Amino acid sequence: MRRQGQLLGVEGRPLVLGHRGASAEAPENTMAAFELALEQGADGFELDVWRCASGEVVVHHDADTRRTAGEAMSLTGSSLLALRQLDVGVLKSERFRGQRIPLLEEVLEALPEAFVNVEMKSNGLPDLRLAGEVARLLERTGASARCLVSSFDPLLLAALRFKAPDVATGYLFEARPNWWAREAISTRLLRPRAVHPPFELVTPARFERWRRRGLEVNVWTVDTWEEAERLGRLGVASLITNRPAAVKAALNASTS
Repeated sequence: MRRQGQLLGVEGRPLVLGHRGASAEAPENTMAAFELALEQGADGFELDVWRCASGEVVVHHDADTRRTAGEAMSLTGSSLLALRQLDVGVLKSERFRGQRIPLLEEVLEALPEAFVNVEMKSNGLPDLRLAGEVARLLERTGASARCLVSSFDPLLLAALRFKAPDVATGYLFEARPNWWAREAISTRLLRPRAVHPPFELVTPARFERWRRRGLEVNVWTVDTWEEAERLGRLGVASLITNRPAAVKAALNASTS
């Protein structure tokens, strides 16, 4: 029986999660990208959240909007009303003109069947109230059982565990010097459900060590057929990808 937030594979394969949606083809972290990921056969998607100046939990990756909207507006320093004025679709393609920064609540309510990996962002000093708001929204929307909350910031994960101890969590890390020490310390202190390593760190020996410790392994960002097949055979829980259709096809081919 699947536990709350557990990323068990389906039909002998890992779950496929669109990285910020189907972001290779649609503007990242928009409703268009999330919907396209599901249309391409993804089981769900990963998204990034901040708490904006007026208190709402908004979906965006960077700390400001220069890259997505062409105008640098701080996510944490701007109100929802101001952020909603920005078009975060047209720079990707004219056909996405009019896409706006969504609220986490809107995404969860609009796509009730999707598994969602909610990544809490921080920029230096973590906003611990973000964790409380995420916990509140998951409960309010009834989405806790289909969500996993991850972060690079251990303090945010600790705050989330305090507010919502039953919500599944994942510790994110990069291939930086001494990553293994930070991962070992953080996972032992935080006791997350999963680890989220970049694909280049996932070797058979490391995967087996994580598995023996009872950790699910959710891997980012997997965009090639070869990596999808390799990690699928290894038995990871999910693949986070910019290209859900291609990765789903690779997994299906390797299990057929």
